[in-house]
Amino acid sequence: MTARQTLLLLPGLLCDARLWVPQRAALGDLAEIVVADLTQQESMRAMAEAALALVPGERQVAVAGLSMGGYVAMEIACTWPERVSRLALLDTRAQPDSPVAAAARRDLLGLARQGRFKGVTRRLLPTLIHPSRLADVALTQLVMAMAEAVGREGFFRQMRAIMARADRRPALAAICCPTLVLCGREDARTPPADSEEIAALIPGAKLALIETCGHLTSLEQPGPVNEALREWLMAPTP
Repeated sequence: MTARQTLLLLPGLLCDARLWVPQRAALGDLAEIVVADLTQQESMRAMAEAALALVPGERQVAVAGLSMGGYVAMEIACTWPERVSRLALLDTRAQPDSPVAAAARRDLLGLARQGRFKGVTRRLLPTLIHPSRLADVALTQLVMAMAEAVGREGFFRQMRAIMARADRRPALAAICCPTLVLCGREDARTPPADSEEIAALIPGAKLALIETCGHLTSLEQPGPVNEALREWLMAPTP
């Protein structure tokens, strides 16, 4: 009997396992699903090691990450390619921060250190979800609740890891497993151009753009996202 595959899900900045609730419900028939906690580590390498440690032995895993989770997924795929059977990169980018983006992150950290950490506020929501979903109380409350759960210290750790991350573009051509690159059409944080760049660099990667959707695709449009992930999980591996 063929062993059931394992799907390792990696949350984004200020997100927790609730980011992946729709996928855990929809894809459990295809894989054993494990969601990593990426709130306790201060580097991409440490996040990647902690995530892989959730899968016993040296088994191969299907790895999917959204936003910061995508950075961790690329860390895993580039550092331990033998562990990755397939790769899904959602609403993320391969390049490091621009000087302007890095300065903005430093300013945000400075405010948080002064006690002004407010997690995800209603003012920030338009950068995370599609305008049509801003009146969705269940969704907006969930996004804010995840950020509150990660908390100030978790935010500091995640931001330090993000700011020190490597430029992954030179290594993407070596990825040879089935790869899905997915992005919300109206993603304001990591626009489709970032996903198009990744898909162009990974041989054979499939690009999927999700309509009427912002940055948090897994929660905003779970139907088409789950459909794309299901097709990816069922794709033959080399």
